[in-house]
Amino acid sequence: MKNFSNKYIFIYSAVLVAVVAVLLSVVAMSLKGRQDANVRNEKMQILLAAINVEADANQAAEMYQQYFDQELTVATDGSVLSVYNVKNGEMEQGSVRAFDVKLKDQQALEKAGQQGAFPVYVFSKDGRKGYVIPTQGNGLWGAVYSNIALDEDFNTIIGVTFSHESETPGLGAEIAEQKFQQPFIGKQILDENGQVISIAVKKNADPNGAHEVDAISGGTMTSNGVNAMLAADLARYQKFIDATRAGLVTEGSDEFQVPVEEIAVEFEEGEEVSL
Repeated sequence: MKNFSNKYIFIYSAVLVAVVAVLLSVVAMSLKGRQDANVRNEKMQILLAAINVEADANQAAEMYQQYFDQELTVATDGSVLSVYNVKNGEMEQGSVRAFDVKLKDQQALEKAGQQGAFPVYVFSKDGRKGYVIPTQGNGLWGAVYSNIALDEDFNTIIGVTFSHESETPGLGAEIAEQKFQQPFIGKQILDENGQVISIAVKKNADPNGAHEVDAISGGTMTSNGVNAMLAADLARYQKFIDATRAGLVTEGSDEFQVPVEEIAVEFEEGEEVSL
């Protein structure tokens, strides 16, 4: 058996590692377009689910364009920072598309005292206009998310989706189940004076109460996280809601730094994208 020197073994190993690294990089780059498309399609599916429209990955882009009219980013002062026309695929105002905004980054900007750009998705269904507001907060073990679909009164919930990163199966993870989400339908986020009071997630909630739903049994920490998320994120839209309901929406400036998710993907008609 031939004996190899330590130097030879070291050089051979280094070259092998370098070759494998290059191959992995090439594979990752070649798959990035498809991976990004999957991410975008999944996000479209979630937004569609919030307005009670089911779509598989192959239908997501087409149905998103069918039901959604505009993507807005708004400031906490109620002004509109950007408008993306979903129907024709063009920016009508500003330069930041709501679909590409990372909500966590905007929350961090706001916490640091800077202006954030917060998404609003405008849709039309059954002859009525509505709005989807996304939210993000913290559960017990990780991030929790929701998309709240509101009727044209910008008050009544007509659909929701909740999801999570790593909540406990059978407990906190139940926020993603219909038995938790369904009671939100018909609830209202505004009080009689038009102020955002959110939806309280609490034990022994009154099923007839307009602003409360039952917490998850055994999932107290996750329920508390969802409760805090909804209260904080919905309140952020108070001035925009006021302006919209009064027909007084103004145009703001988007000349600020907004970290966005840079994903450039072309969706070709009939392209198959699997999740």
